[in-house]
Amino acid sequence: MILLDTDVMIDCLRGFEPAKKWLESASEQELGLPGLVVMELLQGCQNLREQNTVEKSLSRFSIYWAEPEQCEFALKRFAAYHLSHQLGLMDALIAATAIGVNAELATFNKKHYGAIKELKIIQPYKR
Repeated sequence: MILLDTDVMIDCLRGFEPAKKWLESASEQELGLPGLVVMELLQGCQNLREQNTVEKSLSRFSIYWAEPEQCEFALKRFAAYHLSHQLGLMDALIAATAIGVNAELATFNKKHYGAIKELKIIQPYKR
C-alpha cells in the first residue's frame, strides 16, 4: 500500500503530467490518503467550487487515520526531531499513520521525514 502526502496530491490535482502518469501507472497498487492530508488539501481551497472539485477528486481514495498508539509514536518522534530536523506536527502524524498501516509514503519531503527511520518513503516521479 502507498499513502500519498500532500505535495504529491497537489501535483496530481494541478495536473502535473509526471504525477498524472505515475498515478495512472500505480492503479494496480492500493493507494490511500492520510486523513490529515485530506484536511490540508481542503484547507487550501479558496471557495466552495474548489472544495467540491477537490472532494470529488479524492473520493476514489481510502482515507486512513492514526490510531492512539500511532499518535503516541508521532509525539515521541516530534519531540525528538522538531528542532533538529524541522519535523512538523502534521508530518509526524502523517508519518505515524503510514507506519501504522504498513504503507510507503509517496512524498518529496525527505528533509523532514528523513529522521523517522521506521518510515518507508518513495519519490514517485521526477519533479
